[in-house]
Amino acid sequence: MRTDSEPLAGFAVGVTAARRHEELATLLERRGARVVHAPAIRLIPLSDDTRLLEATDECLREPVHYAVVTTGIGFRAWLEAADGWGMRDALIERLAGVQILARGPKARGAIRSAGLQESWSPESESCAEVLKHLLRKDLAGRRVAVQLYGEELPEFAAALRAAGAEVVEIPVYRWSRTDDPTPLRRLVGQAVAGTVDAITFTSAPAVAATLAVAAEDGLEEPLLEALRANVVAACVGPVTAQQLTERGVPTVQPERARIGALVRALVSDLPERRARRVQVRGFSLELRGHAVVLDGQLRPIAPAPMAILRALARRPGHVVSRAELCGVLPGRLVVGAAAGGRDARPQADEHAVEMAVARLRRGLGRSGIVETVVKRGYRLACDPLQAELSG
Repeated sequence: MRTDSEPLAGFAVGVTAARRHEELATLLERRGARVVHAPAIRLIPLSDDTRLLEATDECLREPVHYAVVTTGIGFRAWLEAADGWGMRDALIERLAGVQILARGPKARGAIRSAGLQESWSPESESCAEVLKHLLRKDLAGRRVAVQLYGEELPEFAAALRAAGAEVVEIPVYRWSRTDDPTPLRRLVGQAVAGTVDAITFTSAPAVAATLAVAAEDGLEEPLLEALRANVVAACVGPVTAQQLTERGVPTVQPERARIGALVRALVSDLPERRARRVQVRGFSLELRGHAVVLDGQLRPIAPAPMAILRALARRPGHVVSRAELCGVLPGRLVVGAAAGGRDARPQADEHAVEMAVARLRRGLGRSGIVETVVKRGYRLACDPLQAELSG
């Protein structure tokens, strides 16, 4: 398999998206990634919800001065619900005379598709910027309609009310935890164990749900440590990334909040951060998440042999003892009070190391790469001073 056309080959990427997860997975797989689908949330439409009907009626009953559109899907859903109630034309007419603030380009697109025009939109695609813009105006006695996006915006609404505005909240849909958290729990465990290389997040509620599931299993801090050190957190934008940023997790973000741009950002960042290259016996050996690239050819490697290879590649050309290699082999993940919420691994014996080395040699398909140093351990067959190409 060629890796120049598939830059994510050999890497495992978790997808937590509820919406458009098929599109995201397809884009990642086309670039060679192995996708682990673990939906964190589900979207619940509220087209028949009493609150939405009441809020729509309230917008039609009295003048609205400002409307905040936070998501394209939410605005379209609002119009569709209004159409079902026979209110769409009246709602469009009402909004035509309103200053509409669009949080981002998707919201702008939905507004324009309805034949309307936004009056302002922030470069940052942030609700915080929208709020700042509104608070610069005299809001005393003004009515502001705010389309919610899956969760309440209490601080946003409270700030507007404190400035004298009357706020009409439009609850078009809401987010809920996924019905079956098993795939997400498995993904959290893989991240902690180091068998997944990146996790993608396309909404702030997905981040919150992932952290909540980890906390329930006593793995919130180990997950955060994994995201800080070894697992790339790829977020579609700053709003999505905020909770992770506040916890000290570095994130990869595209310049524009788009799924395609998110994948391109991951393609640029993940191989740079997670790949390690060494020169062995005159050829290049590149370590990826669950595979190696040997002279341009991708070779999948199982977790235990890969753990051995990573330990050897950290000190290329130097001998690594069997006792030290025992400590790097992946073991059973222990969760709960007895483990103190930590990743506990039983100590492997030297026979397990020997078996992993044997599997590694078979997986590499070329003899002489991993040498046995009698009574001492193993080493990569290279000159320690010349082996390292890049970290």
